[in-house]
Order: sequence, then C-alpha cells, then structure tokens
Amino acid sequence: MKTLIRTAVTAAALATVTAACTSAATGQAPVPKVTLDAVRLVAYDSCDDMLSGLREHAAENVGPWGFGGPQIMYMEDTAATARAKTTTSDTPEHSTTNVHEAGVDEPDLIKTDGNRIVTVVDGTLRIIDTATRKVTASLKLTKKDEPTFTPADLLLSGDRALVLFRGGDIMVKSFAPPGETRYVVVDLAGQPKVLSTIRAQGSYVDARMIGSTVRLVTRSQPDITFPEPKSPDATEADRKKANQAVVRQAPLTAWLPTVEITDGSGAVKKDTVKCERVSHPADYTGTSLLTVHTIDVAQDVAATGTEPISLAADGDTVYGSGKSLYVASNPRWWFPMVTEPVPVEPVPTASATASAAAPAVEPTPSDPAVTSAPTTTGSPGEPAVTSSAPATPATSEPAPEPAPTAPPEETEVHRFDIGNPGAPAYVASGKVPGRLLNQYSLSEYEGHLRVATTLTSTDGRTSASSVYVLAADTMAKVGEVGGLGRGERIYSVRFIGPVGYCVTFKQVDPLYTLDLRDPAAPKVTGELKITGYSAYLHPGAEGRLIGIGQEASDKGRTLGTQVSLFDVSDPAAPRRLSQLFQKEAGSEAEWDPHAFLYWPKTGLSVIPLMTPKESGALVLKIDDSAVTKLGMIKHPTHQDKDYAYQPGIQRSMIIGDAVWTLSWDGLQVNDATSLARQAWIPLR
Repeated sequence: MKTLIRTAVTAAALATVTAACTSAATGQAPVPKVTLDAVRLVAYDSCDDMLSGLREHAAENVGPWGFGGPQIMYMEDTAATARAKTTTSDTPEHSTTNVHEAGVDEPDLIKTDGNRIVTVVDGTLRIIDTATRKVTASLKLTKKDEPTFTPADLLLSGDRALVLFRGGDIMVKSFAPPGETRYVVVDLAGQPKVLSTIRAQGSYVDARMIGSTVRLVTRSQPDITFPEPKSPDATEADRKKANQAVVRQAPLTAWLPTVEITDGSGAVKKDTVKCERVSHPADYTGTSLLTVHTIDVAQDVAATGTEPISLAADGDTVYGSGKSLYVASNPRWWFPMVTEPVPVEPVPTASATASAAAPAVEPTPSDPAVTSAPTTTGSPGEPAVTSSAPATPATSEPAPEPAPTAPPEETEVHRFDIGNPGAPAYVASGKVPGRLLNQYSLSEYEGHLRVATTLTSTDGRTSASSVYVLAADTMAKVGEVGGLGRGERIYSVRFIGPVGYCVTFKQVDPLYTLDLRDPAAPKVTGELKITGYSAYLHPGAEGRLIGIGQEASDKGRTLGTQVSLFDVSDPAAPRRLSQLFQKEAGSEAEWDPHAFLYWPKTGLSVIPLMTPKESGALVLKIDDSAVTKLGMIKHPTHQDKDYAYQPGIQRSMIIGDAVWTLSWDGLQVNDATSLARQAWIPLR
C-alpha cells in the first residue's frame, strides 16, 4: 500500500522499465548476465562493530541530496481460539479477503466474519451487523489535528482488530502525507475500545497474519540531518562530501529503530532494537534498516512487546506462506532516467475509427493513470517518466559530473521461519537477477521458492524474464528457465502448485505455462499470444485461469478493461475460451488483487470498474466455458453543494445471498441473483 508520492529515483526506475519494453530491437545492448549468489546474513560482533559498519557503508552511498535524489511529486493460539467468536450454523456463508496464500491473511480496507463487517473510513472504525444491516458501534481512531483521510488497513482475529495506519514513505519525507506509522489493537467485544497502540519507527511496508499472530514489516532510514550548503555555488561533489562527514559522525541511535507501545490506560513503554538483534549481508548500503515486529493480537501487546529483529537491508515486497515470511529488496535500485522517449502508436482520427481514444502509452498494470481508475488505498504504481538530459554547453564552464553507473539489476530475498510462536528466525538469503513485479512473483512450494523476474539490458532498451527455483533452506539456486518475453516485461504471474503462469507484454500478450514439477529443470510447456495483457491471474474452475487486465491494439495501445477465461487443462496448448471487454474502462483489480472477488460456488465475480461515463462494480458470471456480464452495481450519487459524483466502489463481498460493496461513502447490499438494491449504509 503505497502512496502516489515517490522520489525521482523511483520515477527513473519506472521509466527505464517502460522503455525496456518499447524500444526498437535494433542496436540494443544485450541483457546482462547476473550470477545468483548466496547472501548470507551475519550478526554484528558488537555495537561498536555495528556503528563502524553502518557509518562507512552509509557514507559510501550518501549523495548530494542525502539518501536518495531530489524529490519530485507525481500526478490465528489457545487464547485466540477461546476469544474468537464461535462459527455456528447461524453464521452465513461469506467470502473473505482475496489473498495470495490460503490461511495467510493480508491487511485490507474491510474485513468480515460473516456476522459483522469491520472497516475504517475517515479515521473511524465502524462495526456493521450483517443481519440488521446497521452500524452497531464506532470508534474514532485519529487525533483532532490528524487528517481524517489518513489511510488505514486492518486485520481481524476473533474479537480483536489490528488497524494499521501508514505514515509517510521514508523515501520522500518532505512530501509524505500527514500522520504517523502506528498500529492500533482494538477490542471489538461490546463497545469497541483501544487496547494498545504501537508506534514503530519507519514506514509500514506490509504485514501477514496466521491465526492471531501478525508479522509487521517496517523500514527506516538513519535519523540524520544533513547540512545546508555554505555557498549557493556549492557543487554536488561539495554537498556529498559534507554529507559524508555528517554520516561518519552519526551515533548508533541514528540507525537503531525504536518502538513505543501505549496501553489502554495511557502508560507508555519504549524500546530500541538491540545490536545483537540486527544482522547484515556482506554487502549492504547502510542507508536503511528492515524491521520485523511480531504481535499476537490475542495477548496483551503492551506486556509482550513486539520482539523486533532488524536487517541492514531495504525491502518493498512481502510474501508469506504458512511457514515462511519472505522480504525482497533491491538495495541499489536507483539509476539515471532514460533519455529516449517511449514510442507510442498515433491516436487514430475520428474518421478512422468510431471508438474513443484510449491512453496512448504503453500500459502498466499497476498504473491507475492508464486505466482511468481512481487512486485508492490499494497498491497503485506511478506513471512512467521520461526526460531529456541537457546538452553540454559549448562554453568554458566546467563539464558536468559524470552520470553514476547503473548498479546491477538484482533482487535480494530474505527468508524467515515463522513456524513457531514469537519472533521469526532468520534462515537464509538469496539473490536473483532482475526485479520482481509484486508478491505474486514469489511462491513457496514443497521446500522451494519460485521467483519470477524481469532483467533489462544495460541501456534499458530490451529485457527478458526468467523463473528461478531456490532451495528454501539455503536459498541457493536449484534450477531456472529463462528467455520469457524477450523485449517485454512481466505483467502478471501466478504459481498454482507445480504449475506456473506468466504474462509478458509489449504489443501482444504471451501467456506462458510452466512445468515446475522438477525444481532442477523447470520448463516452458506452452504459449498463447493474444492482444492486450492480464495484470492479475486467478485460479478458476478445474483447468481454468481467469485474467483481469487491458485489451490493446495490435500495436500495444490500451483500449479498455478485459476479463479473460483461459483453458489451461492442456499445459502445452493454453487457449482463451472467452473474453469480456469494456471499452475505455479501468479496474482497481488490475493492480490490487484485494479488489477482485470470485465466488467459486456460483461462479459470481465482481470487480470495480470506472469509465468516463460511470463508476461502480461490474458483476460477472464465470463458469468453465464463458465470462458473462450480469450487470453493474452503483452507489448513490454523492451530491455536494458545488458538485456531484458517482462514488468509486473499492471492495465487494458475498455474505449469504447478498453482494456487499464498499466505497468511501458507504456500504451497499444487493441481491446476488437479481442485483436489486436491498440496503444502503452511509459511512460519511
């Protein structure tokens, strides 16, 4: 769950990836070979050893602007079981959050146990009774001086909820949204009340919950104030030198993350991660620490603490299985912006086509600007950016400093054992070439981790994708299959048992099927080329795969949302059985799987949808042969004194024989068969 605010280095990374998929094939540099290495983490010998190492590594990686570039803003235990509500025959059948792995819950905007719905809107937690369809209790969780739009997600276990308020991104402190990173444990039995509040230094990355135990991942940068240049004519070299001097004098406390826990009475307990609980790889930047906190929401968190452990590493992708927690990072992912513009197909004239113009850019599955969908608390990406470097002036002025060399494009993956209560135990780390798309690029199966990445060439003009198989106990490479989508990049990945599916895209969409039964010899078994792409893949009925994405012209120009049903029963010959196309539309489900609902019992599927003319939720029936449109669910028009708008629907659930949908304005209940509106529950 990230904001739309990032540094220039992030925009550069996105621009380079985009250019890698669209540049001409002639004159391209070869895709570099990157070896897979074991990245063994070791503990520091002492606090002095830790301080020395962090200072030197951070000094090597600090720049004239600090840690990063100039900032740019772009458009389930015994106590838990005893406490949990007993599920009886009176509890209606209900869907839950669409998660990557069964039994591993993920934070989201809304949760239900069938009898009640819990959500946080405008900083207020509300409980809705599903039988009476009324708000039965509420609790304000934001402070008076805190904006009501502070983003929040939650996890639910029995009568306890954990509300996660996400503070500003550490990469962009000056543009960070107001608010702080904090995690609030709420007792839902009776009138809801706050049991404890955890304030962890750094920004929230992600969390996973098994039973009542939550593992929270945060990342933090050293708390160092860099000096202003003494002269307005100071060069970047002067600024960097001054920053290095400050880093080499910084105390250990500048790096060690702190955690503060406030109980229900207001008593505060503070703690700092101990030196012996911090590890590091042989090569690291010293510019960030990754911390994993463990919280059992069924216990008194103020008494038990969060048992934090830290790594001298960065991390932005979290994946959890039933036994393992993986955190993936690319510690040196900044590099110069691409100077070549991305070629696009010319927009047809009105005489040439009757269809409305779609965005004339190469689509990005995580780009809300492409899909015209509203930005929400999901995980949208940012628009790709290109820039042109100014020519060196033909004057006597000093030549500009040489551009930094692009670092290796590689991803580190750290594995932690979460099979036992308490803090996770570090197991091993590995490094693979390229970069991940999202958490679905990772999958643990029968003692192995499958990792799908895209690796671009040194000049950013071409790319290729691969799937690597690592031994989970050592994170050493066991096997690999490469050469997927040359000149393209990964748009979606799904691993289902011993089979993998990978979609790459440039102008057409190759869907690859992968046989992963032999970890040492994974192989491509089939390929299907169609226009457009799938940005999210979901298992359907036996031998079926559902794809949510964008249709595109034969030159790669996006045209609108498409829902595809694939027959993958024969891995050697995947084929598309059915396609539903919504012109000029975009769906949040393209970049946030939590927005996708599929109810296998009836084949009912619901996705948010926005077009230039309407906003709502598209209701479909997906059986083993076709995708059929049943209708659209829309929330009441929001009428303000100066304007009116149609609220965008963000989530949907099945509870009994009804479809529940959530927007920022409220919850609506519709009959699952006729789609007739049954109730409206305002939340604002």
